[in-house]
Amino acid sequence: MGAELGELSIIADGGMLVTDGLIVATGPSGEIEKQMSGDAEVVDATGRVVLPGFVDAHAHPVFGGNRVAEFEMRARGATYEEIAASGGGIRSTVRQTRAATEDQLLARALKHAAWFIRAGTTTVEAKSGYGLSVEEELKILRVTRRLNEETPIEFVPTFLGAHAIPEEFQSAPDGYVSLVIDEMLPRVADEGLAEFCDVFCENGYFDVATSRKILTAAKARGLDIRIHADQLTNGGGAELAAELGAITADHLEQTEAPGIAALKRARVQPVLLPGSVYALGKARYPRAREMIEAGLAVVIATDFNPGSSPTPSMPMVLSLAATQMKMTPAEAVTAATINAAYSLKRGDKIGSLEAGQLANFVLYDCADYRELAYWFGFPQAHSVYLRGERISW
Repeated sequence: MGAELGELSIIADGGMLVTDGLIVATGPSGEIEKQMSGDAEVVDATGRVVLPGFVDAHAHPVFGGNRVAEFEMRARGATYEEIAASGGGIRSTVRQTRAATEDQLLARALKHAAWFIRAGTTTVEAKSGYGLSVEEELKILRVTRRLNEETPIEFVPTFLGAHAIPEEFQSAPDGYVSLVIDEMLPRVADEGLAEFCDVFCENGYFDVATSRKILTAAKARGLDIRIHADQLTNGGGAELAAELGAITADHLEQTEAPGIAALKRARVQPVLLPGSVYALGKARYPRAREMIEAGLAVVIATDFNPGSSPTPSMPMVLSLAATQMKMTPAEAVTAATINAAYSLKRGDKIGSLEAGQLANFVLYDCADYRELAYWFGFPQAHSVYLRGERISW
């Protein structure tokens, strides 16, 4: 938090000892060599940067189809809000996701998992939210469970049934809210399909009062809560996150000083998503510097999704954090690793390279960590390790 965000504890000519998937020790290479057994496998990282695997704490990796037509519409001047009002946006992806079988969604999500790995990401939060019916939301969360069984990445499941009002409930939005609370949440909780519950708290989606109702019900079911807050308008989402003791408040493009102060008082972590601002062609980025100076444990993430942020690349997000939100490269690395790990309640296991942590790390083809944000638009990962095993997947 605060000034600590820019402190990386870099070990020049460092080494790391890994046993049974865990980091045993880190330090100068000479010291690590003294602790090695005679049959140890040696990975030479000379001339390369070694960092913890990125932790992407806000993503939507399971969906059907794409929204490339809307991408062109925005290039021609249509806004996100106009596209959504005409039946596009989230509802477009809902239609395509509902039309896909579970196996088809899994095949698509496996492709996305490979993209994450190539970008150096080893843990991904996975939101539902493109089903918007009981069975379709459960289908997405079951796919997320299968991703954990079939890929080396850890996917952290979040229930986002309150992502939008589906077309069949347009004339009865209260009925959909009741469906989320009375039918979806009990099934999700009873079947252990999610750790978190999220709500898109925004004008035209779920207002503050409705979001409070859904998230309070989720907490009663034992789920931790996250909130899409203040993305399009400053509607009080940050203050609601603070009021309810949410783990994170995400987006925050429109959040002003009172909202930042509320997050600080309640120790809510802001998850900033500059990729969505960039992809939507907007100009207002979250006030990252003010949040850092307020002492908040800032997180950055991709918001990977088919409509407003179609990128799995954390290095690209690091670049946007530096160029558009004026975070230093060190602050961005911290926000994408250990801070992100804590936002997923995994800071004691991942997000840093120290004794006792899982050996999730990446070797990059650069000699200075700042190059990850400096050279942008292409992957620089040389090799990715999860639990000490090199991943070729």
